Amino acid sequence: MSDAIDKPVPFLTDPTGREHLLNGATTTIGRALENDIVITSKRVSREHARLRRDGWRVMLEDLESTNGTFLNDERVLEPVALHDGDRIKIGDVVLTFHDPDITYRDTHFPSLEVDVAAGTVRLDRHAVALSSKEFTLLAYLYEHSGQVCSKDDIAAAVWPEYQAEVYDYQIENLMRRLRTKLEPDPANPQMLLTVRGLGYKLVRRG
Repeated sequence: MSDAIDKPVPFLTDPTGREHLLNGATTTIGRALENDIVITSKRVSREHARLRRDGWRVMLEDLESTNGTFLNDERVLEPVALHDGDRIKIGDVVLTFHDPDITYRDTHFPSLEVDVAAGTVRLDRHAVALSSKEFTLLAYLYEHSGQVCSKDDIAAAVWPEYQAEVYDYQIENLMRRLRTKLEPDPANPQMLLTVRGLGYKLVRRG
């Protein structure tokens, strides 16, 4: 028997809870009745967006719509791969992407984006709110990705205003709070790693 027969199919849910299976090579969304998913709104273009299967991934692309396609509140400017739980906004309608096959694949490694100049952080394309010190610590580790950063270097970067010594517990508590906001399992971090006796290291996907 083929393993593909019962393979779970990714799908979208609309605000009513209805499921739209993505079992074809492409799925189109728009106002015209010819689309696979029809949204009857003046804010939606006739051919608004398209979902395309690319191996196990599902790609979302905007079809030069008038009002744009938004993924997790960010406008889609080029084809982008979807992750389980992503929110797609078309007009005033929000569709949620579900990937039931995710548990059969490798453990998801978080995608972290830090814009130091803008002071913004995104985890799997979702905005994350950090305190000033949390952001300063993350920005320092991000700029030194893949390198071990000693506690002395972190203290100087995060607490430049301190003339006295910065204690280990201050750094450890700040790292603990940062992991709570960024790591799927803070007790078993994937990105913010402790290097025993040396310091900390940020590991980024790719």
